[in-house]
Amino acid sequence: MQITFLGTSSGVPTRSRNVSSIALRLPQRAEIWLFDCGEGTQHQFLRSDLKISQISRIFVTHLHGDHIFGLMGLLASCGLAGNPKRIDIYGPSGLSEYLQGCVRYSQTHFSYPVKVHTIEPGIIFEDEEYQVVCGPLKHRVPAFGYRIIEKDKPGRFDVETAQKLGIPPGPIYAQLKQGQTVTLANGQIIRGKELCGEAQVGRKFVYCTDTVFCDGAVELAENADVLVHEATFSHQDAEMAFQRLHSTSTMAAQVALAAGVKQLIMTHFSPRYAPGNSIILEDLLTEARAIFPHTDMAYDFLTHTIPRRPSP
Repeated sequence: MQITFLGTSSGVPTRSRNVSSIALRLPQRAEIWLFDCGEGTQHQFLRSDLKISQISRIFVTHLHGDHIFGLMGLLASCGLAGNPKRIDIYGPSGLSEYLQGCVRYSQTHFSYPVKVHTIEPGIIFEDEEYQVVCGPLKHRVPAFGYRIIEKDKPGRFDVETAQKLGIPPGPIYAQLKQGQTVTLANGQIIRGKELCGEAQVGRKFVYCTDTVFCDGAVELAENADVLVHEATFSHQDAEMAFQRLHSTSTMAAQVALAAGVKQLIMTHFSPRYAPGNSIILEDLLTEARAIFPHTDMAYDFLTHTIPRRPSP
């Protein structure tokens, strides 16, 4: 699992930061899952080493323009970039109507299936490898955070030892690979866990924006390996954050601390903290690290590989 930040500004783009979008790369299945799609996101793809043709799922947090204005252009370009088999889009109520209006008035025709899923809190996607859960955040419009869970994988099965024990290949191997205990025809009891190497613990990635500090974010982020959380404002501008229902750097750090995450990466910064102003972005990082030391600050095209944790 690898995340690439394609936009880390809030509200409007700046010369160095585009508006919100994060790509989650899943190399083992040659897929990219996109989180939010602010204006200019497809241009950011062109400036990165990501392949637009690998996008298979798009998760939208809420319907403010800096999170969705790039969506229609990206979808239109995807058909010209390699004809994806299908793109599934997840988001709040109203997203489907928004895209239908864009299609109707722009006379755009997709060359591939596009399915929009209106989300409710809970599990919104699951297959044999991943589960995606969404939960409500606290913003001026309905907004959701996302929790991506990579399922645990059993350790490598020791085929040579199994053969020496006289275990016949076939369905029994599949049971043993899952760690099950099997009784052979001769009465011999074989414990699958003893033939498997160390299990690979699945990773957890959480994305929370836009929101003021709320219990929903803490619950969603519990024990995450990486939490990406908005930090629009400095702690000194907390009153403005409460008024606009955005987070300060210290709120993001408090979520990370309360949730017991391994690492916090802040994003969605107000342009007001540009170099030369009384408060700059480095001050927000200092504020957050005073509460949660394992904090980093995102910038456009930052790529972070989520490390695997050792099995308990």
